[in-house]
Amino acid sequence: MLNPNLDEVQLTKEEYERYSRHLILPEVGLEGQKRLKAASVLCIGTGGLGAPLLLYLAAAGIGRIGIVDFDIVDSSNLQRQVIHGTSWVGKPKIESAKTRILEINPNCQVDLYETRLTSENALEIIKPYDIVVDGTDNFPTRYLVNDACVLLNKPNVYGSIFRFEGQATVFNYEGGPNYRDLYPEPPPPGMVPSCAEGGVLGILPGIIGVIQATETVKIILGQGTTLSGRLLLYNALEMKFRELKLRPNPVRPVIDKLIDYEHFCGIPQAKAEEAKQQMELSEMTVQELKQLIDSGADDFVLLDVRNPNEYEIAKITGSVLVPLPDIESGKGVEKVKEALNGHRLIAHCKMGGRSAKALGILKEAGIEGTNVKGGIQAWSREIDPSVPEY
Repeated sequence: MLNPNLDEVQLTKEEYERYSRHLILPEVGLEGQKRLKAASVLCIGTGGLGAPLLLYLAAAGIGRIGIVDFDIVDSSNLQRQVIHGTSWVGKPKIESAKTRILEINPNCQVDLYETRLTSENALEIIKPYDIVVDGTDNFPTRYLVNDACVLLNKPNVYGSIFRFEGQATVFNYEGGPNYRDLYPEPPPPGMVPSCAEGGVLGILPGIIGVIQATETVKIILGQGTTLSGRLLLYNALEMKFRELKLRPNPVRPVIDKLIDYEHFCGIPQAKAEEAKQQMELSEMTVQELKQLIDSGADDFVLLDVRNPNEYEIAKITGSVLVPLPDIESGKGVEKVKEALNGHRLIAHCKMGGRSAKALGILKEAGIEGTNVKGGIQAWSREIDPSVPEY
């Protein structure tokens, strides 16, 4: 529970009217609304989770809101990142978020940090705030946020989403567990697909983000039972919630400094290995593929390793679909051999990563092939704009 000096906090006549539905709640009342006005909350990210939670924190009357983000609004964000609008495509997310927050509640002070959160700046950025809300989507930043909150003794309101499932909890609060108790070690790079690769139901981050906002408000008010020590799991398809108990690990490593989190999560090592594989991999550009197709050559098979639903969205005419998971399981290897029938292999996916991985597996099975750089995304942008981007 935060303990500001409420004698210095006053509500204006407009604020009494604005927050009237809070003021008549015994659990909030005048003192609680003053606590909300006196509170400061830092949100890391204005994406799927940050968008809804920022809207509700602003509406609730949080006096000071900080936002850390360095991304710009993309049209693909608008399916779920409801704080942004079409007119903001191509512009900084933090500016879009600030404009919307002040439309909802001009009484908020909004601090903007248009930068990547790093081990060099995290402590300085986080230190002035009472609570941190983690709306990030990658493991290095989650570990960084966690460790900085531990060092500064700040509550860390956590959420994550993927496809139809989400989770939320409160870390580092009143002696409760932190993120390293849930994930002592990061998964290998690439094992957990991003939302850009695996997709996400647009409504899902709204639900998890609002849960994060609710936990933040409860901590400020000192009311109710928080999710500290409990991991809340939500399945949108089944419309089910369930809980897992979380406890501090008594033998976990002591967090006494911020480290290189990219290295900790194996990102540079994975990139080096990927670069090595790329050097060993035969590649062609989409322009070279177009020339080959236009030449009428019939001595090759164009293999598409994306998922069937992606193939339905957009495809290159004449390509053969064998999804990467089938190739990884082994059953797709025989399909590829049958499709080749002595012809040479050219493979593509959305952007080139999955097809490179597929070619590595096929090479071990004795099948050499060429990767299309940039995949169907490059084909759409540089060769055939009628092919939809997704």
